Amino acid sequence: MDTVEIIKAVVFGVVQGVTEWLPISSTGHMILLDEFLQLDMTPEFMEMFYVVIQLGAILAVLLLFWSKLCPVSFHGKPHLKKDVLALWPKIIVACIPAGVIGILWSDMLNALFFHPLVVITMLALFGVLFLVVEHQNKEKTPTIESVEKLTYQAALWIGMFQLIAAVLPGTSRSGATIIGARIIGVSRVAAAEFTFMMAVPVMFGASAIKLMSFGIKFTAIECAVLLTGMLVAFLVSIISIRFLMSFIKKHDFRIFGWYRIALAAAAAIYFGVIE
Repeated sequence: MDTVEIIKAVVFGVVQGVTEWLPISSTGHMILLDEFLQLDMTPEFMEMFYVVIQLGAILAVLLLFWSKLCPVSFHGKPHLKKDVLALWPKIIVACIPAGVIGILWSDMLNALFFHPLVVITMLALFGVLFLVVEHQNKEKTPTIESVEKLTYQAALWIGMFQLIAAVLPGTSRSGATIIGARIIGVSRVAAAEFTFMMAVPVMFGASAIKLMSFGIKFTAIECAVLLTGMLVAFLVSIISIRFLMSFIKKHDFRIFGWYRIALAAAAAIYFGVIE
């Protein structure tokens, strides 16, 4: 067993667990990390690894939001929870745009747009959007305070922003959906919660597609690297999600906007986009 590759997988899991949920682009950070710390694996494995490692992160969402996602209550006599049953169709509606595009044109879009210049541009653009939207909402009272109050129209609007992230790497799935939600007056807490919930079907679907494409033909080291990355991503995601939910109760998202802009500038210098 190659201990060095396992240690690298731990680092990738940490980065995934932090950047998947904070609106700062996990793709952008993974591209940068790969420049300095490359796993000694085949390109086919790495393409699958970048997606399937997210399963660890999504299990953290299921753990932390189980009561809001599970439609069955087991307290006392088991019964269906009407509020959760009403919420799931909205989650599915929000996931349809990115899901359809991902199934039909995922490989083509990756070939077209998976480039440092695109990632850098989207990091900066959505960083600016965070600053603008949060400034505009500073004195406004949210019109939608909880995920239960989201309409189908609002869910579809947020889903269209998720589509932008699915097409253009560096956007950040969580960043795009939070921006979309904030534009239509969703509170910061509700925007973050719905973003986490939307990730469940999206990430399970994307991971299933990549696993079927790669096939169940793992070597021992490939299996160890993937499972290590997923486990670390799961543990770090629990910390990241709890941090973000606590942070946004008292602060807005502007700090993440500034971070994205700074990261875009650093990446642009590193990749020679600007001198």
